Amino acid sequence: MRSIAVVGASLAGLHAARALRDQGFGGTLTIIGAEPHRPYDRPPLSKEFLAGRIGQDDLALEPEGEDLDAEWLLGVPATGLDTGRDGHRDKHSVLLADGTRVSADGVVIATGAAAATLPGNAASGGTAGVHTLRSVDDALALRAELLPGRRLVVIGAGFIGAEVASTARELGLDVTIVETAPAPFARALGPEMGAVLGSMHEDRGVRVLCGSAVQALIGTGPDGGRVDGVLLGDGRRLPADVVLVGIGARPAVGWLEGSGVALGEGPARDGVPADGVLCDAGGATNVPGVVAVGDCAAWFDPSLGRHHRVEHWTGAVQRPTAAAATLLSGGTAATPPPAPPYLWSDQYGMRIQFAGHTRPGDTVTVEQGDVAERSFLAVYRREDRPVAVLGVDQVRQFTRWRRTLSTVSTG
Repeated sequence: MRSIAVVGASLAGLHAARALRDQGFGGTLTIIGAEPHRPYDRPPLSKEFLAGRIGQDDLALEPEGEDLDAEWLLGVPATGLDTGRDGHRDKHSVLLADGTRVSADGVVIATGAAAATLPGNAASGGTAGVHTLRSVDDALALRAELLPGRRLVVIGAGFIGAEVASTARELGLDVTIVETAPAPFARALGPEMGAVLGSMHEDRGVRVLCGSAVQALIGTGPDGGRVDGVLLGDGRRLPADVVLVGIGARPAVGWLEGSGVALGEGPARDGVPADGVLCDAGGATNVPGVVAVGDCAAWFDPSLGRHHRVEHWTGAVQRPTAAAATLLSGGTAATPPPAPPYLWSDQYGMRIQFAGHTRPGDTVTVEQGDVAERSFLAVYRREDRPVAVLGVDQVRQFTRWRRTLSTVSTG
């Protein structure tokens, strides 16, 4: 290959570009980003950055002096991918919003995901005070509104919503979390451990309302232009000065419609939707010369027997190495077994770590520490085989169990 376009100036896109250079690619490298910013670290957006403890420069992912010898096209989103033929050799073209067409022999799709929005009547429609959190600009807008004494309603008890709730509570806001599931983090951790983590928020004075659907956002002013409350499906009205919608993310793959790249549209399996760019175990799509990495990519996991997206930092760092090898080898590179997904979260000064996959029906037992003391390690098992581990302020024991999971999943 003489030219490769990386679509997405994200963590995954940056690591893909690095992997391509590290593996010997010396051709033209173009990195395309919808945001005007160079690649930056997203996990602090809901924590240290949101609290104002670090600045935007601290988020930079590129060390001083790093030079990938790449052309950067920032602030211009991709709008299409033409996978047609140029003469007798495969040639792809990435179409950009400003009318530019970037031709390349190979393409790395790394466009990530966009924050999900509320459906129907509950949608914010641009109402002031209603936020999502996906980008540094989102974080700056939300940070300006998190003033002591204000009332924040967080819709969605996933990790982003919980981290924002933790940060806002420490900043002196009155915080309520609303979740449709019977417990916070239920999809990732199951109801039992989800309830335990939810109680950690209640310990700090956060109101946690589970099994509650949002019917509408209530505005104030002559045109209803500023949020004033959240109306629940059971008729309760929660006063709100600020609302964060943290109900998950959707893969940013709309620009690929009509490209021929296979996108997941199947029903959920084990509670996981089959969405995103469908890839094999090495990141290859159904189109030769096109691979996908990061939050938008649904890689096939042989241990699970299905495609799934890994929306976590470690996946965005580890998988681009395999995808680069797949792209440069034409799909013949050996693919190492995937490591179990891993995530961490900092809430109220506690380090929460999780690795593995859970399903309904898995058993969970506390093996170290004490739930009541908010320092424990829990192991999930399926047919007596460990499949996941959760640690709260148990870094050493968690690391040991995480290695055990990797051995089980690859053995």
